[in-house]
Amino acid sequence: MAARKAWISGITGQDGAYLAQSLLAKGYEVWGGSRGPSGSPGNLVALGIADRVQLQPVVWADLRSLRDTVESICPDEIYHLAGQSSVGLSFSEPRETWDSIATATRNLLEVVKECAPSVRIYHAGSSECFGDTHGQVIEETTPFHPQSPYAIAKAAATQWVRHYRDTYGLFACSGMLFNHESPLRSSRFVTRKIVAAACRIAAGSTETLNLGDLSIERDWGWAPEYVESMYLMLQQEKADDFIIATGRTISLQRFTEIAFAAVGKDWREHVSMDTRLYRPGEAKVVRANPEKAWGQLGWRADVLVEDVIARLVAVEVASRTGSG
Repeated sequence: MAARKAWISGITGQDGAYLAQSLLAKGYEVWGGSRGPSGSPGNLVALGIADRVQLQPVVWADLRSLRDTVESICPDEIYHLAGQSSVGLSFSEPRETWDSIATATRNLLEVVKECAPSVRIYHAGSSECFGDTHGQVIEETTPFHPQSPYAIAKAAATQWVRHYRDTYGLFACSGMLFNHESPLRSSRFVTRKIVAAACRIAAGSTETLNLGDLSIERDWGWAPEYVESMYLMLQQEKADDFIIATGRTISLQRFTEIAFAAVGKDWREHVSMDTRLYRPGEAKVVRANPEKAWGQLGWRADVLVEDVIARLVAVEVASRTGSG
């Protein structure tokens, strides 16, 4: 039997690279969408799989380019992860954020509807769609209340997925993934920023780490584990949307404390709060209920935040000492 084909948009990002690694291990033929001829395969190289995936450039604003890509690859499954991924950057780049998320998702769905309606589609939704629920636990039925250009675009894209599923019968689903980290996470994300600074300070740096609101609370998980939920969603009999999270929430202050303690430092001596780093409309407390994923997908997070931080610190230290 021929290997199943998966096309991953955003394959060079954190989630795309780990998903590619996982699907290759399952025997898939893996293709990836990139914005140019070469893309930026650093994460694929880091995982040792760059020579095992096939990259093909695609222009998301051009329906013909998108159609040609889908028809030439003939995938069984599409994992749509591409798009501008920074909440903070979305405030200064709202149009790019909208085009790369909402418009691109709608274009993909339209092309699949017209030329490959049997393809199964996973769409990367976001916990940001729900906004500030004032500590109320978030479930799949919780109404959207997006509070950033990024969240607005993700909410619109998720609604497009529901529309094409309900109206045209596409097998299209969204995973509402809460914060998930790994060594492949971009350095602009606060978790990498904290871990990297803690390790530099432990190595002798005299810098002060400036952070925004330390009282915010988030649900942090382990990215390599989260991508398995994407695969499981596309193996179900019926397409549906799922919250993917650990179900545990801690504050950014506690995250910082654990990270600094892991390198033998007291965070209070090296961290300063900077109100300029506060985000407009940012949710204070984010709590998730992932029980639907456990019950229907058989997926549950095993790596909790303490282990996430320990793994991030270990990799950061190894990279600075040249070991590992």
